[in-house]
Amino acid sequence: MSTSSWQDIAKQKRDSIFAAIPSDWKIQDPPSVSSQPDVTTYIEQFLSKEELYITASSADQIASRVGSGEWTAETVTRAFCHRAALAHQLLHCLHEIFFDAAIEDAKALDKYFAEHKRTKGLLHGVPISLKDQFHVKGVETSMGYVGWIGTFEGKKGTGKEKVYESEMVTTLRNAGAVLYCKTSVPHTLMSGETVNNIIGYTLNPKNRRLTAGGSSGGEGALIGIRGSPLGLGTDIGGSIRIPAAFNGLYGLRPSTGRLPYHGMANSMDGQNSILSVVGPLATNAASLRLITQAFLDQKPWLVDPMVHEIPWRYEHENSINENIHDGRGMEKRGGKLSFGVLKIDGVVNPMPPVRRAVETLVAALEKAGHEVIEWTPPSHKTLTDAGFKSWIFDAGNDVKGAFALSGEPMADQVKFYETLDTEFKASEIAATNVELRTLKKEHMDYWNSTKDKTSTGRPVDGVICPLAPFPAARPGKYTYYGYSTWVNVLDYTSVVVPVTNVDKAVDVRDEGYEALSDQDKQIQGDYDPEVYDGSHVSLQIVGRRLQEEKMLAVAEYVEKLLSKQ
Repeated sequence: MSTSSWQDIAKQKRDSIFAAIPSDWKIQDPPSVSSQPDVTTYIEQFLSKEELYITASSADQIASRVGSGEWTAETVTRAFCHRAALAHQLLHCLHEIFFDAAIEDAKALDKYFAEHKRTKGLLHGVPISLKDQFHVKGVETSMGYVGWIGTFEGKKGTGKEKVYESEMVTTLRNAGAVLYCKTSVPHTLMSGETVNNIIGYTLNPKNRRLTAGGSSGGEGALIGIRGSPLGLGTDIGGSIRIPAAFNGLYGLRPSTGRLPYHGMANSMDGQNSILSVVGPLATNAASLRLITQAFLDQKPWLVDPMVHEIPWRYEHENSINENIHDGRGMEKRGGKLSFGVLKIDGVVNPMPPVRRAVETLVAALEKAGHEVIEWTPPSHKTLTDAGFKSWIFDAGNDVKGAFALSGEPMADQVKFYETLDTEFKASEIAATNVELRTLKKEHMDYWNSTKDKTSTGRPVDGVICPLAPFPAARPGKYTYYGYSTWVNVLDYTSVVVPVTNVDKAVDVRDEGYEALSDQDKQIQGDYDPEVYDGSHVSLQIVGRRLQEEKMLAVAEYVEKLLSKQ
């Protein structure tokens, strides 16, 4: 029986990750956070001109250039492996490194291209990073738990980690993607900050004084510093959207049953009231569209029984495109779009930069001829209170069991699980499900009613809303999730779009601010323009359930619109 302490096991794992980085890619004297908060440009000194050019490219551009023969998959893969290795040393964002296997896969793709004169799939030669919930054969999945190291989801001696892959991973390989690393998560997955006892705290590359978000925080940090062009996370309360927003990225939270989830590691598996979903994060909206199409082209409903048989619907995409400008001053047929805007939810107010971002996006849309009306839905607090019950049905027994495997402590961000001691009865779970269904109907009726307030004759096409009250949280300060979790409770589709950056000269503190509550007072008190200066500020645009094509089209349009500002 092993007598190693959890500290020893965690250190061995941490050291093994660092050891997987080639020696000539190691930074000899990494700067402190205080001396170099923003490392997005700092990292460039360690890369060649070719590597800089490649890693500055978006996933859709990479797919095009590899597909044309301009670049090889191997060259692209080596560039992103190098940048990802540098990123980890600055941000603590990787759990698993398998660069050698990735390079061999890339070589095989280049051989395929040479022999067949065509690509293997839509993602041929595109490096894809994965949140550490995805099972990749021959690669460990710890999900941030020390007790999962050397096991398969905490079970020893199964050998499944050597051969088992999540359905999503198989789908990616079939599309020609190159998999090369798995990224950090908070243990339990239930935090908007990424921290665990293996690699520590994952930092925001644009401002290392702030969090990269969670629970797909490693993805947000890695893609934010361009160590990956495109990655996959999961979202049960904001875990794709939060890191996307905090790192100035585009992110898609699809509705449940649109993309395959089968074979993923998870916390509280079997809790079906509010389900986790897989979705992409990327440096532009077109890349989100590319990977979503790549998944749907492979008919995932044939490998995952929970996926709806819904191929990519061009008519849904076109229903948006027919109502927007074409970018050259010409109006496309069909008129205009209509949006609701939720500026505050009545529980916690957004910080000044987030409020300015809302005003910026609304002004841009109105200037382009679109309509924005106030969104005044039924209580969000009721939604989030009901939704939270589903995450504590088992009184935290699943995650407590994972911690007990090693004896490691819970991070402060998830210590609320230690206070839980009473499991929900079956009748209480059923009552919660009835409540959630009733709330979904109530909000559906409200959305339908907006057709009486718009000039388009139809309900709003989407809802503009903060993703969090802050541009990014300060460490240990993520205390309110209401702006993200309402989307999960209602199972809506949501896209994240970057809007602006904090400007300390403009985004000053509200002197004499009257707080809505003690929680609101704490959050507003955490805002310091000097600390936040330069940080990304993003918003989400929310669509109805299973409206992925529409919302991706909206994200692409908004991206082009804001680029002209």
